[in-house]
Amino acid sequence: FIEFSNPTLTHVTIAENIAKYGGGMTLYTSNPTLTHVTINVNTANRSGGGMFIEYSDPILTHVTITDNTTAGGGGAGMRLKYSDPILDNVTISGNTANTNGGGMDVEDSNPTLTYVNISGNTARNGNGGGMHVNDSNPTLTHVTINGNSAGVNGITAGYDGGGIYLDGGEPIFTHVTIANNTA
Repeated sequence: FIEFSNPTLTHVTIAENIAKYGGGMTLYTSNPTLTHVTINVNTANRSGGGMFIEYSDPILTHVTITDNTTAGGGGAGMRLKYSDPILDNVTISGNTANTNGGGMDVEDSNPTLTYVNISGNTARNGNGGGMHVNDSNPTLTHVTINGNSAGVNGITAGYDGGGIYLDGGEPIFTHVTIANNTA
C-alpha cells in the first residue's frame, strides 16, 4: 500500500499477494515510477487484482501485469479511479476479473498508453474483457488489444466488449489493433 508517497521501483517483482483492494499494489494519492516491474499472480477480494490506483498518476515503463484475479470486482490487471497514469511498454495479460475489465477497469481517469499489449484477459460476469472504460478519456498509441473475452461465468455471451467497452468519454486511438476478442 503506497499512500502520499512517490517512490521509484526498479527490477521488482510483486507476486502471490491477497488484499481487499489492489492484491499486488494499491496506490492512493501517490505518483511512483515503476521500471522493469513484474506484478503477477495476485488476488483482490474486490477490485484491482494486480494494481488498484486511486487519485494517483504513476509512470509505468517495461512493466508486466499478468495472471492476477479479482473475486468480487473489476480490473483484474489494473483498476483506475480518478487517476492519469502513463504506461509505456507495458503488458497486461492473462488476468481474470469477476466483473468488468479483465485487463483494465478505467473510471473517471485519463491514462496514456503507448506500446501496450492487453491480451488474454477475461471479464467473467461483466463488460470489457480487455478494457472497461467509464467516463474517461484514455489516449492509446501503438496499443494491441487481442484475445480477450467478456461473458457470463466465462461463457462468451450476454455481455459486451470482448476487447474494449466504452461508456462515456472521448478516447483517442492512434495505431491501435483490436482483434480476436469475444463477447
